[in-house]
Amino acid sequence: MHDWNVLLVDDEEEFVTTLAERLRLRGIAARMSTDGGEALRMMEVDPPQVVVLDVLMPGLSGLEVLKRIKADYPGVKVILLTGQGSTWDGIQGMRMGVFDYLMKPLNIDELIEKIREAVSSGVEK
Repeated sequence: MHDWNVLLVDDEEEFVTTLAERLRLRGIAARMSTDGGEALRMMEVDPPQVVVLDVLMPGLSGLEVLKRIKADYPGVKVILLTGQGSTWDGIQGMRMGVFDYLMKPLNIDELIEKIREAVSSGVEK
């Protein structure tokens, strides 16, 4: 069991539900949200150590959510998820202070390794 508190934010409900379950099965406390605004409200109550954040979402975009996280929760590490064709958004996210970014489709072991690195790092990349 890990002492990791992770918030998954992705508008694809089936994807984020499955991902949360897969992380929980590996002993990682994973909460989820399908909406950027809801995710920010969840963070007000219980800020996670790591946010895994999809870039392309309706309403608040991932980059807008990232901007708010960085302003209000500078110690929270953010791993961006980018789909095909949105590598530019990943690069923009890196400039905005994300810990790292991963491409979909996701490799669960790679994600867990990035979460481990984010939790154990004291300094943003």
